[in-house]
This record gives sequence, C-alpha cells and structure tokens, in this order.
Amino acid sequence: MTIPFWCLVAVIFIPIILGFVGAKARTDEFGSADNKHPRAQAAKLEGRGARIYAAQENAWEAAIMFSVAVITTHLAGLDPAAAAPFAIGFVVLRIVHAVTYIADQDKIRSVSFILGLVCMITLFVKAA
Repeated sequence: MTIPFWCLVAVIFIPIILGFVGAKARTDEFGSADNKHPRAQAAKLEGRGARIYAAQENAWEAAIMFSVAVITTHLAGLDPAAAAPFAIGFVVLRIVHAVTYIADQDKIRSVSFILGLVCMITLFVKAA
C-alpha cells in the first residue's frame, strides 16, 4: 500500500478517535455516556465537549474529501512519491486542526484547515 493510502487510513481514524474522546467528554459532563441517544446527548454538550464533537464532524467531512483526492491521484496514475508529501502534510494538519479545535485556538485551527485544503487541492492539481 502506498503512503497516500496509509495517510487515508490515518485520516479515517481521526474522527473515530475523536468519537472516543467525545464519549469521555459526555461522561465527564453528564456522569455517563448515553449510548442509546449519543447524538442527542452530544448536542447538549458545552465548551470543550462541544468542540470535541464539532472537531469530529469536521474530521468526517475532511476524510470524505481527502478520500476522493487520494483515489483521484491513484486513478490518474500520479506517482505516489509525488503525492506523499501533500498527503502526509494533510494528515499532520488535520491532527493540528483537531487539537486546536479542542483547545479553542481558533486562529491556528483556521490556518491548519486552510493549509490542509491547499494540500488536498494540490493533490487534485497534480493528478490533472
């Protein structure tokens, strides 16, 4: 498997990890995690817990777009070595995005989002 595909695996695990962190936040805030209605309970979170769930939702959205970018580069026949730096950069920036989202560092979060978007767009451009 190529580095861009390994990066895709990593990006898919980011929202899953955030889901576990979010369950801990629900337990901390409400005394237990409601496994029957987790989304309803998550909607009631405030502060850090709410930011964790927002980061998770954003991570799922990014994973979808990044999946298309990686698959497009693969189908276009782009050398995985040419795609790797941008795929790795995207992974690193998505981790920074999640951490800064939770830490309420909005400016750094926005910069990491934009730079990650640039990495992803670059993959499409290189595939063209």
